[in-house]
Amino acid sequence: MGLFQLILAATIQGITEFLPISSSGHLILLPSLTGMDDQGLAIDVAVHVGTLGAVILYFWSDVKQAVSGLPRALTGRVDTPQAQLAMGLIIATVPTVIVGAILFKTGLIEAFRSMAIIGWTMLVFGLVLYWADQKGPQTKEASEWGLRDALIMGLWQVLALIPGTSRSGITITGARQLGYTREDGARIAMLMSIPTILASGVLLSVDVIREADAQLARDGAIAAFFAFISALLALTLMMRLLRSVSFTPYVIYRVILGAILLVIAYS
Repeated sequence: MGLFQLILAATIQGITEFLPISSSGHLILLPSLTGMDDQGLAIDVAVHVGTLGAVILYFWSDVKQAVSGLPRALTGRVDTPQAQLAMGLIIATVPTVIVGAILFKTGLIEAFRSMAIIGWTMLVFGLVLYWADQKGPQTKEASEWGLRDALIMGLWQVLALIPGTSRSGITITGARQLGYTREDGARIAMLMSIPTILASGVLLSVDVIREADAQLARDGAIAAFFAFISALLALTLMMRLLRSVSFTPYVIYRVILGAILLVIAYS
């Protein structure tokens, strides 16, 4: 893979991973719309490692709390805020891990990688985000995130296995529907991404390790670096904008892109 495509794929992944516009959808579309070769599984894993580093760094204080509460959560003692956060993240991740593993092992996940499906999910789930953002009350804060809400948001997250849905977009939709403020809903959604990205990375890495060589390692390191930088910048910008701006600009982008993709797919 050329250096330009490598940097382009990494930057697209970084920018779109945490914005509610679907990173997987954009990465699938990259070779389709540009004529470039598919970036391959190894680069997909590398850019996910980069974005994982970005979200851990940005929410480091929350990550430390979850890690410190993990031992108590694993023994069933959810009696501290740290343990409740850790258990919430576990509960929110389990549905996606189970369904994702089934789709991956059976090969059904490949059936979703089409321009028509991405166009529809971009459009439909963009409108669902708009509905939840406009109708959902802003009465809950992140500190109120309990196990019931974690399960509900975890079920919303399963839909992100369909390319074009957007993992961050669908979990933010769930958070807004439950009544969390825009900023705190996004914060919870971003924290949920950590175990999800980690789990998917481990699953995908099994096949990558078998084919690893020096060139692939170099390309992966470059991709991870650029994904990290672009993800950190995009995440910082979005969280700051949410203090004064709704999710409507992202919805408009999704609807326009979705409509364009549907025209291309059915023409």
